[in-house]
Amino acid sequence: MIKQQATRFALLAVAGLLSLSLATGAWAADVNKLAESCANCHGKDGASTESDVPIIGGYSAVVLGDNLVAYKKKQRPCPETKYRSGDKKGQKTDMCQVAKDLSDADIKQVAQHFAGKKFVRPVQKFDPALAAKGKEIHERNCEKCHSEGGSLASDDAGMMAGQWMPYLKEQFKDYKAGKRPMVEKMKPKMEKLSQADIDALINYYGSFK
Repeated sequence: MIKQQATRFALLAVAGLLSLSLATGAWAADVNKLAESCANCHGKDGASTESDVPIIGGYSAVVLGDNLVAYKKKQRPCPETKYRSGDKKGQKTDMCQVAKDLSDADIKQVAQHFAGKKFVRPVQKFDPALAAKGKEIHERNCEKCHSEGGSLASDDAGMMAGQWMPYLKEQFKDYKAGKRPMVEKMKPKMEKLSQADIDALINYYGSFK
């Protein structure tokens, strides 16, 4: 009797482990499929090689998830773009279209996936003098939330250090125009920035290698 119970327990344990393995495999398959779709614009592992497409690999899961939710709810501008690779290469799309059918579980999986990748900074041309001014402006206005020049994912506040400069330029433009929502404490700081200040900041962030 005891031997039969032990055998039954062992079989149940094996079945449980098999179910867990299958579930894990299904999760991996799903997230890999979603990540592959993202990579058609954002590049392998989120290391974008397109200057108008942000690098997303290495961002925090919180920031990535919040951004996808904002796109899904159309709370952020969704400029038209095109798939850069894959089966849909050349077809028009935008981030609101991409995010609209993502479930909460999808968003969480994608965010965690890319958060586990490395933030790969591209080599960009920048003005050293402007970058020096931008560093001063950043330290006065932005460092408290975007520490170490906006290079830490752990801030959960977005990473600017080494991000594509053309992309940053468009985001600053949206912030200044009130098209992209921001936290309350950021508004007064953004409002007082002149265009010259913004240009300096962009060159500072572009100087990171």
